[in-house]
Amino acid sequence: MYRDVSSCNTYDYGDAVYWDARYLQEAGSFDWYQRYAALRPFVRKFISTSASILMVGCGNAVMSEDMIKDGYEDIMNIDISSVAIDIMRRKYQFIPQLKYMQMDVKDMSFFPDEKFGAVVDKGTLDSLMCGTDAPISAAQMLGEVSRLLKPGGVYLLITYGDPKVRMPHLMRPSYNWKITLFIIPRPGFERPEGCSTPEKSYLEPVPLTDKGLLSPSFVMEDPDSHFIYVCQKMDDPNLNNAAPYLLNTNVL
Repeated sequence: MYRDVSSCNTYDYGDAVYWDARYLQEAGSFDWYQRYAALRPFVRKFISTSASILMVGCGNAVMSEDMIKDGYEDIMNIDISSVAIDIMRRKYQFIPQLKYMQMDVKDMSFFPDEKFGAVVDKGTLDSLMCGTDAPISAAQMLGEVSRLLKPGGVYLLITYGDPKVRMPHLMRPSYNWKITLFIIPRPGFERPEGCSTPEKSYLEPVPLTDKGLLSPSFVMEDPDSHFIYVCQKMDDPNLNNAAPYLLNTNVL
């Protein structure tokens, strides 16, 4: 497994110094990839409003605020940038459902095992994959995510990484995750005029091969689509051994 450079540039997105400087320079909130309105069907389907939720790499995004407005009750937000955390603590000091802590996702030992019912990641794993020692950093983060999830809990990963570059990291047997994939176009995408192929439902799971990859015949309408991996922590390790990538086609 190698560093994923498909959507990286010269910045080290895994470095706290980079993020501190960025949040000092840029005013206003910013949501990576997708806003909550587009992600809401997946969040509401897989995460109970009463679940204890960990938002990793929260930055200054408003997704957690939007989730609280939508009925979610308990969201712990962490970020490696102390600047971002200070900004968000002040902004939401009167909303007790939102909590903020400066923390490195590679070491979340502050929290006990099986602390959370869900972990939401919108671009944080991607940031680590652009940094130095990417495979090691990814394994450290995902190992912590697995440790912190309750049995039956969900790791909701929104990423630019297709199954070829993400599944090798997600499929470690020790995580014991049942993985379901969805693909949604980037915000503002419009189908080409005169397109004759039937419009796909983005709320339908995308079938994967027995190796956890997209079928060679699968074509994305938007080449810059985002991938949503729903990784559910199974109670019984034996449940995933026989067919770890079989999907529940009635999930949505």
